[in-house]
Amino acid sequence: MLNEERRQRIKEILTVKKRILVNEMSGEFNVSPVTIRKDLEILEKRGILTRVHGGAIINHSSVQDLALTEKERIHTNEKRRIAELAESLINPGDTIILDSGSTTTQLARLLKFKKDITVITNAVNIASELAASELTVILTGGILREQSFSLVGPIAEDSLRSITADILFLGVDGIDFKYGMTTPNFLEARVNKMMIQVAEQVIVLADSSKFGRRSTGVIDNLQQVDKIITDSNISPSDRQKLKALEIQVLIV
Repeated sequence: MLNEERRQRIKEILTVKKRILVNEMSGEFNVSPVTIRKDLEILEKRGILTRVHGGAIINHSSVQDLALTEKERIHTNEKRRIAELAESLINPGDTIILDSGSTTTQLARLLKFKKDITVITNAVNIASELAASELTVILTGGILREQSFSLVGPIAEDSLRSITADILFLGVDGIDFKYGMTTPNFLEARVNKMMIQVAEQVIVLADSSKFGRRSTGVIDNLQQVDKIITDSNISPSDRQKLKALEIQVLIV
């Protein structure tokens, strides 16, 4: 296993367990504790975790602006199942919005062979995925963000103001019951907020690791959400809080 592959796996384990021990990771990957400490040092510099005596804890308060290619390697199975359920909610004739993100990219790949659907997106990679399909694809203008392959800024926001859509499928980096839905990039958050305003129905696609996390860019409050599709690892307390907000929770 390459060093970066091991660090990626450590991040995935930390996302689920919230805390890890050096000795446990040393046994898990059959490497020395010194190697694991070096991995944790590098991940701490990236803002993923905070080192503590004997191990590390996840950084809930700061979601890193990871590249889309990196996000796609995290919780892949959960994201695929979430996308499959989301696809089943789309009807012929619908106009949908897909924001940039790893889960919405999974959804886009399922739409390639559909017909009679209009897809509006600010994601260059999603537009490329659907370029050879029989769908009508509308790509917003804007400034290209290399991290997420998304188009942001005033041009993207203005183009969204002139349309309406039946469903927005929104991927987020964090869901916090005080601050709402968040993402690391402020410009991305503004575009996502505009998408919410022009959509008849807002469906958030978020694996369970997104709950209890927040970042600096606030998209909107959770009261704007109609449905959330997530996986079975969501905590009972989080599910109860969503129910209290009258948000329908769909579990894969």
